[in-house]
Amino acid sequence: MRMLMLLRVAAIVLLAVWAWRRRSLTLWILVGMAAGAELGHDYPAIATNLRVLAQIFLRLIRTIVAPLLFATLVVGIAGHSNLRQVGRMGVKALIYFEVVTTLALLIGWGAITVSRAGVGITLPATVETTQIQQAGPRTWQDIVLDVFPENIARAVAEAEMLQVVVFSVIFGVALALIPDDKRRPMLAFAESLAETMFRFTRIVMLMAPVGVGAAIAYTVGQLGLGILVNLFQLLATFYIAVAIFVLVVLLPVAYMARVPIRQFIQAVAEPISIAFATTSSEAALPRAMEAMERLGVPRQIVAFVMPTGYSFNLDGSTLYLSLAAIFVAQAAGIELPVGQQFVLLLTLMLSSKGVAGVPRGALVILLGTVSSFGLPAEPVFVILGIDAVLDMLRTSLNVLGNCLATVVIARWEGEFPPKENSIPRRP
Repeated sequence: MRMLMLLRVAAIVLLAVWAWRRRSLTLWILVGMAAGAELGHDYPAIATNLRVLAQIFLRLIRTIVAPLLFATLVVGIAGHSNLRQVGRMGVKALIYFEVVTTLALLIGWGAITVSRAGVGITLPATVETTQIQQAGPRTWQDIVLDVFPENIARAVAEAEMLQVVVFSVIFGVALALIPDDKRRPMLAFAESLAETMFRFTRIVMLMAPVGVGAAIAYTVGQLGLGILVNLFQLLATFYIAVAIFVLVVLLPVAYMARVPIRQFIQAVAEPISIAFATTSSEAALPRAMEAMERLGVPRQIVAFVMPTGYSFNLDGSTLYLSLAAIFVAQAAGIELPVGQQFVLLLTLMLSSKGVAGVPRGALVILLGTVSSFGLPAEPVFVILGIDAVLDMLRTSLNVLGNCLATVVIARWEGEFPPKENSIPRRP
């Protein structure tokens, strides 16, 4: 037994050396997960006392959510255009985005509901689980009323994410409707706030290996290594759900829009590979825009649809969020009523807009949303242990969905195909 422990520790040390050389936060998160699992397995008494580190990380993440959502939604709504000049293309794009992301949301929800990957995890008693178990039944009138904020400061303080989203959307619409000279200062403030929160997130994420390691140590110390089986089930569920979404939603959309499939695949291969390798949608954006222009989509459509899609058409992130949120509820042993599940999905659909540029942005939204529904945070940290593997496919699907949306809107506008249906070779 001692020899096995030494071998495991040696493997963790080698992984840490590799992470040090690569200087990759993703690798350091994996190191934190491995070290936390080992500590929780070998020294559970010590590991359970490390939960405070995970809670610090959680609190810092939660402080990000409200200002980040406000800033990104306001910029996304008021920054691209003023609503009086949106025109036909903007309306079509927003309708398409909402339909496709709603289908992604439902497929993620259906996949985790069928696989029930979170069932069987027995979380230790916490304040969060106690609160949700004691919560009384809510009528549909309560649910509808709770969507609208009475006091935005209280909504932020109580982590009522849907209320923050509703306020931000109405604020963004109002800002878009005022004269340009009045709109510009507030829009500049929102853009500065968004950039600041992006940087804030990067700083907080430097603590992710410690926070994840402490959370995994606490969880394994309480529950044992059996929880890793649920993680592999979650991973398989997500990959299968993405495959279903591509085959059932994106492929039929491409056929209905008469997209040249072979040429489209050739065009998106490079930006998707960049997204998969870097787990960054922004890293793939320039190549994706160039590829869509080479495919024949007019530049003005590419310039409008692609950046807007990065705020409103995050297929991979939306699918992941619905799947992960229900996984959290299953792991907590909480059977949410169907009505409450759909309110949760609605919250995720709205709150996910505009966070593509944030490292681990889906984690920020997931933590904020589950906490607003009284669900425990521990399963989120468990998910973060494999988030790097999830993020590669999630980001790739975001890029693929936005590339297809660009072609679909161009076809809808009657500006595709171009005169030549072949992709010019790059020099």
